[in-house]
Amino acid sequence: MDKRLFIKLAAGMACGAWNIAAHADPWPAREVTLVVPWPAGGGTDLIARAVANKLQERLGRPMVIDNRPGASGIIGTELVARAPADGYTLVLGVTNTHAINATFFRNLRYDPIKDFQPVALLATGPHVVLINSSTPARNLAEFVDYARKTRTPLSYASYGTGSTSHLISELFRARNKLDMVHVPYKGIPPAITDLLGNQVSMLVSTTGAALPQIKSGRLRAIAVIDDHRLAQLPDVPTMSEQGYENADYTHWYGIFAPARTPRPIVDRLASDIQVVLTRADVQKIFSDAGVNANFKGPDAFRTFVAAEKERWGKLVELSGAKGD
Repeated sequence: MDKRLFIKLAAGMACGAWNIAAHADPWPAREVTLVVPWPAGGGTDLIARAVANKLQERLGRPMVIDNRPGASGIIGTELVARAPADGYTLVLGVTNTHAINATFFRNLRYDPIKDFQPVALLATGPHVVLINSSTPARNLAEFVDYARKTRTPLSYASYGTGSTSHLISELFRARNKLDMVHVPYKGIPPAITDLLGNQVSMLVSTTGAALPQIKSGRLRAIAVIDDHRLAQLPDVPTMSEQGYENADYTHWYGIFAPARTPRPIVDRLASDIQVVLTRADVQKIFSDAGVNANFKGPDAFRTFVAAEKERWGKLVELSGAKGD
C-alpha cells in the first residue's frame, strides 16, 4: 500500500473514532436501575434505598429500585447477570447471592464471579437468634432444652432456602440434634410476621430488620452471631459466649454490575458510592438497620467476594443442606 494512502486512511479512522466518542452520550444519560433481589420493606431494601437516594444526586440521574424477590435472591441476580453491560442495570448483591448460592444450588444459572463486575462493598452486619417473647427461654441452652421437651417438632423460619439464616439455623439444629422443621420465606418481613404470630419457633435474622420488634418486647433475641456484643443489644450474649466456637457469621451488602461493564463507569460508581457512605445521614440509616458502612472498591471487593464464597461454601458442606 502507498505510504501516503496508508497515512490518510489511518488519520481518517482516528478522526472517525474521535467523532464517535465525542458524540456518544456521556454516562449516565438516563435513569439507572438497581435491582434488589428481596422484598420491599426489608433490611436489604432499606440499605439499597438509602444508597440509591443519595447516589442519584451525585449521578444527576434518577436511580430506580426494582424489587425482584424469590428463590434465595436468584431471580433478581440472574436478571442482572444477563443484562447489557452498559452501567444502567445494577444489582444489590448479598452474602446469599454471591457467596452461598453457587455451592448450595447444583443448577445455578449464573456464576457469581464470572458473570459480575464488583463495584463496591457497602456494609457488613451481624445476625441475631430470635424467638417469640412468649417462649420459655432466655438463652440458647434454655431454648435447646425447651425444644427437646416439646411433643411436636418445633419449626425454624429462614428468609429463603440456602440463605445465611437457613445455614446457620441448620448448623444449630444439627449440633444440638434437634428435631426441627425448616420453613423458608421470601424475605425477612414475612418470616418475622409468622414468628410474631407463633407460627414458627425460631428465626436467625439480620439485626436491623428485627430491632423494632426486639425493642418493643414482642420478640426476644437470645444470641448475637458476631465476635462481640452489639451496642443496640448490650444485654444479649454472643453465641461464642454461650459455648459455640467460631460462630462469627456476618452478612454483607454490595453493588455489582454485569461482567464487562466499562471500567470508567465502574470507577465512577465506586467513587460516588464511597462519598455517599461517608454521609452522616446514610450512616445513621445503616446503624438503625444494624449494619456498619464498610466500603471496598472494585478490586478489593472482588478479592473479598472470592474469599467469602470459599468461606460460606465450607459452611454449606458442614451444614449438610443442599438445594435443587
